[in-house]
Amino acid sequence: MKNKIYNLLKEVEAFSAENIEQLEVFRIKFLSKKGLVPALFADFKTVAPEDRRETGQLINTLKQAVQNKIISLKDKLDEQSVSQSSSFDLSLPASSPLGTRHPLSIVRNEIIDIFSRIGFSVSEGPEIEDDFHNFTALNFPEEHPARDMQDTFFIEKDPDLALRTHT
Repeated sequence: MKNKIYNLLKEVEAFSAENIEQLEVFRIKFLSKKGLVPALFADFKTVAPEDRRETGQLINTLKQAVQNKIISLKDKLDEQSVSQSSSFDLSLPASSPLGTRHPLSIVRNEIIDIFSRIGFSVSEGPEIEDDFHNFTALNFPEEHPARDMQDTFFIEKDPDLALRTHT
């Protein structure tokens, strides 16, 4: 029985696992209910009384060696999986969109698209215009109703400036 335990100790020391599945097979082989270590404890009854102390210590050494091997290999495999999974940068923003466009923006874009197809264009410019660019350049005469105070928002500090209209 001692030779069998020594052979099992050599097998435990020589074992190495490349993945968690192999480690689990190793654990089941040695430590499960029907594994080798519990079988040795069951056979312990048949050992001669003068060899029991030494044999019992060897079985416990084997059990401890198996447990230590499992713990060390599991830690090693966990470190490998963490190093492989951390190959991407966690500080990068998520690739999935977090929201959607506002309904008014959607409608505005649809209107712009429709008018663009029939020849209109969108131009950007200042929100506040002077009198020349707002009316005179567009051929509005001085007495035109669009120049009335109720139709146009004039700036109080400078009556020559108004919010953009007619463009």
